[in-house]
Amino acid sequence: MGRIHGCYSVDDDRLWGVDRRRKGTANTLAALKSIRAARPDRAPIYIISDNLSAHTGADLRRWAKKNKVELCFTPTYASWANPIEAHFGPLRQFAQVNSHHRSHPAQTRAVHRYLRWRNANARHSDVLDAQRRERARIRSEKGIRWGGHPLAAAA
Repeated sequence: MGRIHGCYSVDDDRLWGVDRRRKGTANTLAALKSIRAARPDRAPIYIISDNLSAHTGADLRRWAKKNKVELCFTPTYASWANPIEAHFGPLRQFAQVNSHHRSHPAQTRAVHRYLRWRNANARHSDVLDAQRRERARIRSEKGIRWGGHPLAAAA
């Protein structure tokens, strides 16, 4: 259904997201603006992102430079290099996997319900276990994507 522009604040271990039907440049810019608004002190912000074309446009780069936002891009096919991935894997598990939301707004409500719960329970054992599993899954992808073999076949 939708595409989540996931945001993670390292300082306060807080997740939020902008859920849209598509990940276009305008929606990416809206997500960046929500991140900038979360730091009203105007301190520099570093955004780790993949190289999706919606994330790399000239308009976004101009806005970022003007607003003290540094765009840091991970290499292509390197989700393992993006530390936010381990935090958003549990979101997929708790709010999206095996779900059959009737509409995009229903899915968005489920995502936001999980984000509110997760931010109130960031150290909950279910969250920490899901993050560990997601990190392990991402690490196993690293070997496959870079020409390696799945961990099970490496023995």
